[in-house]
Amino acid sequence: MPAVWDLPDFDDHEGVHLFRDAAAGLTAVIAVHSTHLGPAAGGARYWHYAKPEQAITDALRLSRGMSYKNAMADLPMGGGKGVILADEGAPIKTPALLAAFGRAIESLGGRYVTAEDVGMSDADMVAIARETRHVSGLPVASGQAGGDPGPLTALGVYMGIRAAIKRGLGKDSAQGVHIAIQGVGSVGGGVARRLAADGARLTLADVNMARAKALADELGAEYADSAAIMSIQADVLSPNALGAILTADSIAALNVPVVAGGANNQLATAADGQRIHDRGIVYAPDYVINAGGIINVALEYLGSNGGVNGGRAEVEARIGRIPERLEAIWDESAVRNRPASDVADAMARALIGRG
Repeated sequence: MPAVWDLPDFDDHEGVHLFRDAAAGLTAVIAVHSTHLGPAAGGARYWHYAKPEQAITDALRLSRGMSYKNAMADLPMGGGKGVILADEGAPIKTPALLAAFGRAIESLGGRYVTAEDVGMSDADMVAIARETRHVSGLPVASGQAGGDPGPLTALGVYMGIRAAIKRGLGKDSAQGVHIAIQGVGSVGGGVARRLAADGARLTLADVNMARAKALADELGAEYADSAAIMSIQADVLSPNALGAILTADSIAALNVPVVAGGANNQLATAADGQRIHDRGIVYAPDYVINAGGIINVALEYLGSNGGVNGGRAEVEARIGRIPERLEAIWDESAVRNRPASDVADAMARALIGRG
């Protein structure tokens, strides 16, 4: 494996920290991309990787995405990401493992603030918080900022999809619009329920086919194989599972005029942004549309450290600006004939002092 700074996804990261606590069963990576705007905020994910180096690549890509996401959401936070490697044979998060990860965060002295991501829960955040105060996404009272970020991410993605429908289809409503949703967990499932309430026609897919079928039955939707949904004929494709699903091959096979979903790092490479642009597809840059969750937990953390909180009302007001940001990106994309992904990246990099 090459040195970390020679990896394609290394982007002048301020720090890439590797942690190992054999007694606790912890192997983890914390990548700090930028602290230009504030402490590097980004959730921790618990995942099994076929090769350990894939965890480092994931942390690099995700932390850079968090820098961009937080900057575009107008949050005084930088970008970071934690990745805990799960053992394929025994993927159990023990109290010792969570405590060790908390100590790892604490050792960085506040440069990194964690929260939930894939494979992690608010109960896990409570356990981590016993070792460090640099954690958010903790259970909170009704009406307060914080708690599980999934539903607030879903709210922002839903709003972004509505904006993309207007942009790509010229419709002010999702009524009758055929939307193919890949991934129906906390975020995708929440998006599906909101769109179903609007009268959208849904086709659902998930790696857990039983989960997709159960939600389809609940909502009166159709369901499909998780891979097949990438080429289904629909009005909107909404990726809400893992990233790197928009590749040269999958973009060529897309059968939709709009792609808008909550999955992180949807573009496998930077060149794929140009490919989707060349096909004339309206694309919602992922870190702009899926910012609802980080807005929620960032305001929770800032409030607990003497900053602005504003409660759930402030969180929802900030999430309500996501469509405006997407419109600004699409407008510049059209004027300059540049991919929406490139436009968003340029805006974000300028905000973090790397323009």
